[in-house]
Amino acid sequence: MKIRRLRRCELSVPGSSEKMLAKAASIAVDHIFIDLEDAVAPNRKGQARDNAVAAVRDTRFAAPTIAVRINDLTTPWALDDLTALVEGCGENLDVIVVPKVLGPQDVVFVDRLLSMLERRRGLSRPIGIEILIEEIQALDRVERIASASPRLEALIFGMGDYARSQGMPVSNVGETDDYPGDLYHYHRNRVAIAARLNGLDAVDGPYADFRNPAKYREEARRAALLGFAGKWAIHPAQIELAEAVFTPDPASVAKARAMAAAYADALERGEGAISFEGTMIDVASVKAVEEMIAVADRIEARRTP
Repeated sequence: MKIRRLRRCELSVPGSSEKMLAKAASIAVDHIFIDLEDAVAPNRKGQARDNAVAAVRDTRFAAPTIAVRINDLTTPWALDDLTALVEGCGENLDVIVVPKVLGPQDVVFVDRLLSMLERRRGLSRPIGIEILIEEIQALDRVERIASASPRLEALIFGMGDYARSQGMPVSNVGETDDYPGDLYHYHRNRVAIAARLNGLDAVDGPYADFRNPAKYREEARRAALLGFAGKWAIHPAQIELAEAVFTPDPASVAKARAMAAAYADALERGEGAISFEGTMIDVASVKAVEEMIAVADRIEARRTP
């Protein structure tokens, strides 16, 4: 059974910065991932890896989910990333984020390698996988990728690298202003559908201009409308914006709970459809709000000491 995590906001923290890693420990965000890839210069890869291992092993993070983004599988660093993380801090590591996946074979490779390393380390809890859909080959194969491993928990749409892969002349990561509508609607929709078909979360990638909260909020809203569970943040200032978009409205949750309770009572009486607040509801009405209630329950559980 897949672990259901909150992913309203996934905060990126560069592994090369011990200062930022220390600051991140106290940030109450759903999900933190330590980045060994794009945020780290080639000559700092080894140090960033060591920093990540030490941070995951020794730090008590406020975030309930701790992940590390490794370097992509075509680089000379990926194997050492995976080996060092599992052997050095695997018991405290929730998720590995794999960038630039090209096909299902990449996911299977990481899955099998993790299994070998976990057995060698004696870990009883499997480490989950999130993957980035950020290449045209990945989008073309996204349905097969999404079903490649039981470890998979989320698909992330990485629009920055994806724009480069498709030859889209976008200067700012996540920017869509010069297109009549949402430039990434098709791509997001395919990712969301593939994720939903396989019981995964869909997560939207970064918006680079953290000084533009209105645009970040708009991009998050576009993703939410397509069924995404959350969005990346590259700066703590973006956390509250993402959580506001991906947190169910309390009034809507209260109404959904009341509707579900009323329908449960109706079933006990042998009724399959009833009037609720002036509207006829049936099993389909309740199913439509079940996920919102489940997300609200996970948020409430996180708030409860």
